[in-house]
Amino acid sequence: MDVAGKKALVFGGTSGIGLATVEQLVALGASVIAMGRSPDKAGNLPAGVEFRQCDVRDRDALEALFADCAPYDILVTAATGGDRAAGPFMEMDMDGYQGSFDKLWGYANVVRFGAGRLSDDGAIVLVSGSPARKAKPGQVALASVGGAVEALVRAVAPEIVPKRLNVVSPGLINTNMFGPASEKRDEMVLANTAKNLIPRGGTADEVAQGILFVIQNDFVTGTTVDVDGGWLLS
Repeated sequence: MDVAGKKALVFGGTSGIGLATVEQLVALGASVIAMGRSPDKAGNLPAGVEFRQCDVRDRDALEALFADCAPYDILVTAATGGDRAAGPFMEMDMDGYQGSFDKLWGYANVVRFGAGRLSDDGAIVLVSGSPARKAKPGQVALASVGGAVEALVRAVAPEIVPKRLNVVSPGLINTNMFGPASEKRDEMVLANTAKNLIPRGGTADEVAQGILFVIQNDFVTGTTVDVDGGWLLS
């Protein structure tokens, strides 16, 4: 796919990986609408990018948004859906664990209600995470949700051909998810990636490059692309 002139919808597009994806799509000539829950972050967007406030857990709002934005060629979602539980499973608050799956429900809603209006040669990309296949201590919820996202992609991709559906799986990415930029944040990221084959945190731009790869490569569908610095092999 040549994204120049294509129309892209990016959920979670006002910060982190989603924002980096918006910026790269715009640089390649795409027309982009960025969705997020907080209008306060709309100021982060490049000039010319439209912002729509939307919660991916609200099915009625999503259906209305897709109807209003159609037709479109690219769907990307990096929306987290809400808070995510952490810590040992046997000590975990089960309401927190269940709430972590808001990310899955949000992704499922985007695919369910967005794929039907996607162009026939269009592409959908979801963002998972390395804990889906190699969880570190305290990452049970992340692993469970990420694994479900990747299973969803493999199961749904055959149903929507010729439209394509893929997932990009980042490792530890140094973004504001871990708080404002600071020396303390950088030290935390380095400490948690020291044993990776590439011993540093990734950047949002590096993950966005992986997202652009599965959008642009017409021979890729139903698969997971890792952008993890060697997390799975460490």
